[in-house]
Amino acid sequence: MTVGTTHSPGRPEGKPERAGTVLAIDGGNSKTDVLLVDSGGAVIASARSGGFTPQNSGVAAAIAVAAEAVGLIRAELAVPDGIPLARHLAAYVAGADLPVEEQALATAFMAQRWTDSVEVGNDTFALLRAGASRPWGVAVVCGAGINCAGIGPDGSRARFPALGRLTGDWGGGHYLGEEALWHAVRAEDGRGPATALVAAVAGHFGRPTVEAVALALHFGEIENERLGELAPTLMRVAAEHDPVAVAVVDRMAEEIVTMAGVALARLRITDRAAEIVLGGGVLRARPPALMDRIAARAAVEIPLAELVVAADQPVVGAALLGLDTLGLAVARDV
Repeated sequence: MTVGTTHSPGRPEGKPERAGTVLAIDGGNSKTDVLLVDSGGAVIASARSGGFTPQNSGVAAAIAVAAEAVGLIRAELAVPDGIPLARHLAAYVAGADLPVEEQALATAFMAQRWTDSVEVGNDTFALLRAGASRPWGVAVVCGAGINCAGIGPDGSRARFPALGRLTGDWGGGHYLGEEALWHAVRAEDGRGPATALVAAVAGHFGRPTVEAVALALHFGEIENERLGELAPTLMRVAAEHDPVAVAVVDRMAEEIVTMAGVALARLRITDRAAEIVLGGGVLRARPPALMDRIAARAAVEIPLAELVVAADQPVVGAALLGLDTLGLAVARDV
């Protein structure tokens, strides 16, 4: 399987020179980042819009979100609609988990005529390109959800369907928030062990009880998407050695290391030092309660692995992948 899907319909005749070389998009569940870079990797313009969620809102709605950010770049550079912004679009986005989804998104992006050609892939590959010092390795994203992908030294690839519980996934910020709420409700009403999550969850949403939080979610007074806000709360309570919170965080660490280990095994690189690039909102925050447990498990289960938290945002990786496609080698300072 290739990293992405590439289309080249040809450039409309008579159009003025485009503004940049690569238009890069990192579309995540919570935000969409867009970069316009030149052939040397220098950033010409950047913009951000809302969450890119074709798996929930549909392809057209997701493309419209990306178009908001692209429109901001057009306005900044005074590039009218209808004029390509760059030679190539590198879109590495959430919801591109299967070949048929990559194809649908590539077709929709191409219809925008922002660029002459388009490649689409999963955002986990952009994280890997942004954070790895080698052309190969494994990346684990733990943001709103969780995903893992890897590239071997021989170019082979490993990835997961990443369709949530349907395909065996566990974890991510939203899921951790649900777990925090679940344990807090049960502690409050006596069905579960006592935990400091009770006061922490109620206090986060400014409600007198956890039951009041649950009812507010049920009646739409609190949006369900806000459950992800509880992930940092869970980490803080775990750092205070609360047994219930610690158990959830330990389970998250187990899943991250397991996914990375399976990817390494599929790529046949368990016998050498390989980078595991960690990214997504949960991991970029580097909560000690989680990071310490990941490191401890990795030392036992994948002892040759080198854990790396990506310093650059995945959109930088998308830009680099786009430049790679065009055969333009640049320094890692996009």
